Amino acid sequence: MWRLARRPTLQARFGHFFSTAVPGPCIVHKRGADILHDPWFNKDTGFPSTERDRLGLRGLLPPRVISFEQQYDRFMLSFRSLEHNTQGEPADVTSLAKWRILNRLHDRNETLYYRVLIDNIQDFAPIIYTPTVGLVCQNYGGLFRRPRGMYFSAKDKGEMMSMIYNWPSEQVDMIVITDGSRILGLGDLGVQGIGIPIGKLDIYVAAAGINPQRILPVMLDVGTNNKRLLEDNLYLGIRQPRLEGEEYLSIVDEFMEAMSARWPKAVVQFEDFQMKWAFETLQRYRKRFCMFNDDIQGTAGVALAGLLGAVRAQGRPLSDFVRQKIVVVGAGSAGIGVLNMAKQAISRMVRDGDKNEVGNHNPFWLLDKNGLITKARQNLDPAAARFARGSGPGEIEGLGEGSSLLEVVRKVKPHVLLGLSGVGDIFNEQILRAMRDSDSPRPAIFAMSNPTKNAECTAAEAFKYAGENIVFASGSPFENVDLGDGKVGHVNQANNMYLFPGIGLGALISGARLISDGMLQAASERLASYITDEEIQKGIIFPSISRIRHITAEVGAAVVQAAVAEELAQGYRDMDPNELKQMTREETENFVASNMWYPVYNPLVHEK
Repeated sequence: MWRLARRPTLQARFGHFFSTAVPGPCIVHKRGADILHDPWFNKDTGFPSTERDRLGLRGLLPPRVISFEQQYDRFMLSFRSLEHNTQGEPADVTSLAKWRILNRLHDRNETLYYRVLIDNIQDFAPIIYTPTVGLVCQNYGGLFRRPRGMYFSAKDKGEMMSMIYNWPSEQVDMIVITDGSRILGLGDLGVQGIGIPIGKLDIYVAAAGINPQRILPVMLDVGTNNKRLLEDNLYLGIRQPRLEGEEYLSIVDEFMEAMSARWPKAVVQFEDFQMKWAFETLQRYRKRFCMFNDDIQGTAGVALAGLLGAVRAQGRPLSDFVRQKIVVVGAGSAGIGVLNMAKQAISRMVRDGDKNEVGNHNPFWLLDKNGLITKARQNLDPAAARFARGSGPGEIEGLGEGSSLLEVVRKVKPHVLLGLSGVGDIFNEQILRAMRDSDSPRPAIFAMSNPTKNAECTAAEAFKYAGENIVFASGSPFENVDLGDGKVGHVNQANNMYLFPGIGLGALISGARLISDGMLQAASERLASYITDEEIQKGIIFPSISRIRHITAEVGAAVVQAAVAEELAQGYRDMDPNELKQMTREETENFVASNMWYPVYNPLVHEK
């Protein structure tokens, strides 16, 4: 008979980053069955006898009290049994079955759910986040059981300021919002995109210790252009084409004003907006609210950390980043975001050198579905224009407007091939083999598109065709590759969860008025420095997800220090911001870690 083997919990391995204080009492205004039906307060069979008496629960539960640890073990045994029983089933069936069992626990008992998630983050992140969340969004109408988060639709115009007070939490610290227009690489999924904010905020709780009673997933339902959804009887959104122009912006404006009126200190993360609205809303709100766009800025930060790690893996100093040749496939919000942040990093690295050289330096070759983007492109998107190839120094003969990816790779011989295209298998055998002729002895291949089916190539393909000495990173998880003779091709998951929890937590803890480029840059550089030289030599450029709370504490501390340095910090809640100014790096990390929520059963006290 097989048995459940329990691994050391994150608390056991990184105890310093978890709350160890005895939990204080929590005031509730419910009794009896209302408590059992509230996942924030429900303890299932874990209510002690004294609580059962004072909360009117005696007789509503089986008499035996089961401890938190026993409940944890019972759930994990059920989950491992499900894994065992679904072996051999199609991957989608297995993934949804795992999501369902976790979702049922989430609906019933949030404290136990988040403890399970934190202790098993490496196993469960792919289920509640990328890549399974994409499958959940595609099937949301059929999977819907109970609402989570808030829905603001085009039909609610003029009502949002009052609607925002329907949310039961008095305080909200973190909001993730989407309009469902570009869900992962799956396109317009309308209201079904609510799964993305829900999954992101679960990661915020697990990785950054944001209190789950202070989070809010938001869906802005402005219609959908997805004909299949409009004809689907199970579709739960409004049935109309997407709003555009000022009509669209007026909806987003109204929500942002309503949100800020009730929770002026909340941090807002924009997620999975189509490119035109991603850039428009970022520029529209970033100086007025404490907000950022994860697809533009989070992806860019993780990619930059990976690019800096690739330089280290090549045995070169970070200052050599300015001499990298980088081919970027994908000119959407993620691709342009990466280029913008990388350009800023290059400018900073050489700011003491020849500034004219910096201004003219363009180490990027950017491609979209029409090939290489040059200044000869008709109707060139302004966001991509600053990275378009032209003529003069640094240009390569034989490459022009619309040159194919294969032509570009063969002629440029790039140090890095970076995919953010959303097109599966675009890095085919020919292109990967062409990377063998890179001017770097250890070229990097980043296949960062999600979900897995949209990855530009698999890890196995990259190591097989591009060579065993490459550095490989992907957006979705892949297994390490067995290269034979005891050698391993390490797979790095270039996952946004390395950064966005720390960015949000750092902004919240510092009480930042807004999230600046300097704060984002500090987050990326702290992540890049997290990996040891020994790991780098093996081709490991991102840390294990199992260390996510430790990583988030360090990234969050870097964000706090940057906010303080730029005089954007106003202090956490009632804190004097001058206290932050006096903290050392270690003290800042301890302060950030000490403010992370950790799931334990608080004693409940009823108050009318």
